[in-house]
Amino acid sequence: MKPMQQKLASAALIVGVFVFWELFCLLFGISELVLPRPSRIIAAFFEYQHAIWPHVWQTFYTTMVGFACGVVIGLGLGVLIGSSKLAYDTAYPLLVGISSIPKVAVVPIFVLWFGAGTIPAILTAMIICIFPIVVNVSTGIATVEPELEDVMRALKANKREILWNVGLPRSMPYFFASLKVAITLSFVGSVIAETVAANKGVGNLMLIASSSFNVPLVFAGLMVLAVMGVSLYAIFSLVERHVASWAMRKDI
Repeated sequence: MKPMQQKLASAALIVGVFVFWELFCLLFGISELVLPRPSRIIAAFFEYQHAIWPHVWQTFYTTMVGFACGVVIGLGLGVLIGSSKLAYDTAYPLLVGISSIPKVAVVPIFVLWFGAGTIPAILTAMIICIFPIVVNVSTGIATVEPELEDVMRALKANKREILWNVGLPRSMPYFFASLKVAITLSFVGSVIAETVAANKGVGNLMLIASSSFNVPLVFAGLMVLAVMGVSLYAIFSLVERHVASWAMRKDI
C-alpha cells in the first residue's frame, strides 16, 4: 500500500469510528451522563474554549518539561546500563522496582516536598517516561553485533569510540521507539498529578467538570489530550524517518 493510501485509510478509519460512535448513541438513546456524542463533545469544546486553553497550555508545558528531563536522564542511564555489564546487573533491578510503583502514589510525596502545583506534575511526567527510554536505549547498545565491535577493535578503537560510532547509532531506532511511548506516558503523568494536586491543567479541568456532571466537557479534555499526544507522536515518527531511515523497511 502506498503512503498516501495508508494515510487515507487511517483517516477513513478514524472518521468511521466517530461516525459509529455518533450513530450508536443516537440509535440507543445513550445519555450524555454516560457517553456523550462526538458532536456534543466538539460543541462543548467550542463553548468552553476560553476556559480550556489556559489548562491546555499548562498541561502541555508541564508535560514537555517533564518529558525533556526524562529523556536526558533516561538516555544517560540507558547508555550507562547498556555499555556496562556491572551497571546492568546492579541498576536494572532498581529501575524495575521504581517503575513498578504506581505513579499516583508518589504524587502526595512530591506535594509534601514541593507543594501543590506545577512541580509535582513535571516530576510525575518525568519519572513515568524514564523507564521505557532506559530499557530501549540500553537494549540497543547491549545488542550491538559482536562482529561490529571486533572490527572497531581491529581498527584500534577504544570503548568510548566504539560506543560513539557503533553503539549510539545502533540504538537510534530503539531510542525513537521509546520516545513515541514516553511522550504519551508523560501526558498520563501530568494529568495524574493535576487531578491530585493542582489548580490548573487539563486534569484539574476534567475533575471540576466531572464534579458538576458536565460529561461532554470531560470528554473534550480527553479529546485535547489525545490530539496533543497523536501530534507529538507523529512529529517523532517524522524525525525518526529522517534520522534512522536506514533501520526501517522500505515498505513501511
